[in-house]
Amino acid sequence: MSIPLSRPDIGDAEEQAVLEVLRSGIVAMGPRTQAFEEAWAEYCGVRHAVFMANGTVAQEAVLRALDIGAGDEVITVSFTFNATASVILQVGAKPVFVDIREEDFGIDPDLVEAAITPRTKAIMPVHLYGLMPDMDPLVEIAQRHDLVIIEDAAQAHGARYKGRRAGQFGPTMFSLYATKNLMTGEGGFATTDDDLLADRMRLYRSHGMRQRYFHESLGTNFKPTDIAAALGLAQLPRLDERTEQRRRNAARLTAGLEGYLTPGVPDGREHVWHQYTMRFPGGERQQVIDGLTERGIGTLIYYPKPIHRQDYLQSYLPGAAEQSLPVSERLTEEVLSIPVRPSLTDDELDTIIRAVRDVATPVAELKTGAAEGDGGGDASDASSPAGRWDRGGSRAAGAEGDGGGEASTVGAGSPA
Repeated sequence: MSIPLSRPDIGDAEEQAVLEVLRSGIVAMGPRTQAFEEAWAEYCGVRHAVFMANGTVAQEAVLRALDIGAGDEVITVSFTFNATASVILQVGAKPVFVDIREEDFGIDPDLVEAAITPRTKAIMPVHLYGLMPDMDPLVEIAQRHDLVIIEDAAQAHGARYKGRRAGQFGPTMFSLYATKNLMTGEGGFATTDDDLLADRMRLYRSHGMRQRYFHESLGTNFKPTDIAAALGLAQLPRLDERTEQRRRNAARLTAGLEGYLTPGVPDGREHVWHQYTMRFPGGERQQVIDGLTERGIGTLIYYPKPIHRQDYLQSYLPGAAEQSLPVSERLTEEVLSIPVRPSLTDDELDTIIRAVRDVATPVAELKTGAAEGDGGGDASDASSPAGRWDRGGSRAAGAEGDGGGEASTVGAGSPA
């Protein structure tokens, strides 16, 4: 049995929607794009959604529309896909990295204020794996210092924090890459409640044109196609259904993997489970990858090297690799995502559970081994008997009720 980590969920509705566009003769950006934008704005509860060629350029358009550029700083995290930082560099600004909280993989609000300087213009939290970080303190800090919050919600379609959906805390980017919970093959949204900001992003997307061949401002070509928009329109009505199935799958995995470091969900948040990311401390992650691969279970490390230690970044931010981000650095050595996609059957989920239990060591045994071997080294820093990292009132996966080696059959996944 082969159980890939990700697989695009494409059915008759998607095929028919794309075929209709092909037969219409309007395949570039057109009426389907507008309809998709209106539908996504309504879903997110915002005034505007601007569909673009991919999530990376959507985030760049947000920054440019906010006039963030040379000499400015944006506070964000290093434990994320590279595009989070590269778009900041693309507009000439400087990413300023702070560490994350291990219980939600999100930016640590307690570290943000110390990173603010007179050059800081924005805070960019990343909703990694489908879970939003602790937003209330970020909002309070941003308001106190007159900063804008820019959400990187590449993996968080429909996620909520205290009832508010991703996209409702500031200008936001969503990726629609082929492995995302909502996908168009390639694509991305920039959302906002600000009319002027939306207008600037639309102009920038289309070479600064409002009227063809009359250019009001400097722009570029970030336009999507109606083929992609049709695919997204066909997927959107089933997004909530698929999210609920991801939650059921996550709950089954967590119940079956008691005793291991499985992800929790902090109170007041609704996870959309783009990824189900476990932790394997004690240096055994490669052993787990090899064992799962032998059993046909797809896995991938999101992410094996934090951005501040990427080679290319050193020429832009000399000394960045020397910055101490201990939680980010430790988690890059421990995290591993296993399948949670909505198309998994119960038999496949049980196969995954058995495989993990066959090849991985429970947390309690790792702790015992560490204590016997070196006099008390703690291999996990887990905070519950079940091994979940769930400080701050986290619940097990699936406790939300009704209220994200082998990445995909189409290519490795990424936030943007």
